[in-house]
Amino acid sequence: MKRIVLIIEYLGTNYVGWQVQPNGVAVQEVLRSALKKLTGEDISLHASGRTDSGVHARAQVAHFDTESRIPADKFAFALNTYLPKDIRIKASFFAPSPDFHARFSVKKKHYRYAVLDSLHDSAMSFDRALHIHYPLDLDKLNEAAALFLGEHDFAAFKAVGTKAASTIRTIYVSEWTREGDMLYYHVAGSGFLYNMVRIMVGTMLRVGMGYDPVSLIENALENPARENAGDTAPAHGLTLWRVEYADFDTEDLLAPNTLSNKAD
Repeated sequence: MKRIVLIIEYLGTNYVGWQVQPNGVAVQEVLRSALKKLTGEDISLHASGRTDSGVHARAQVAHFDTESRIPADKFAFALNTYLPKDIRIKASFFAPSPDFHARFSVKKKHYRYAVLDSLHDSAMSFDRALHIHYPLDLDKLNEAAALFLGEHDFAAFKAVGTKAASTIRTIYVSEWTREGDMLYYHVAGSGFLYNMVRIMVGTMLRVGMGYDPVSLIENALENPARENAGDTAPAHGLTLWRVEYADFDTEDLLAPNTLSNKAD
């Protein structure tokens, strides 16, 4: 038995998220079906985390155990022949250790949220960026984003009804950048609660549009109840961007000319 790691890219538009659900097709389900065709095995596939319906991934990480004799680096090529065009395996390799776990071994996860700040929406990004035609203040957005840095109770920034052993999370990176009409929010943390990034974004956008003061976020962190934060931003602007482990970083594996069997 060997443990294989996959780096997966997908456009979440046509899926109900990563996790298998009764109400639609999930990315996990499609991948398990492809692995069954390839290996003949009923494989359990574990990811770095669940992405919501409509959320995309540039570098989702998953692992599985198999008795297949297919070389580790060849799984990427073989699986891509069975997968739809909106799901691609970018790399495959042996797990760096027998106890490696795609979810429990995570050190940092990075997300990016895209906002098109223009008068009209774009046919090139309508399913990957939230369109806002109201001018956004980048300085106010970054003033708001900086308040999330460090360790906080993020109970105000989780979906109602979400159960979690703890709502304390640590944020290492929280910043907005602008490239023409496109604004990007980059956030990295030890982990995230259900809908946490989307609620953070929805709250900051109210500040960036001038509807609410920056103190809205200060109050939500000091008084962590859902009603103290803003709206939940739509899923289609969010992408799981990067995952860091002690043994590897998906950013390195996705660099140009990187061999897929780097960790073999």
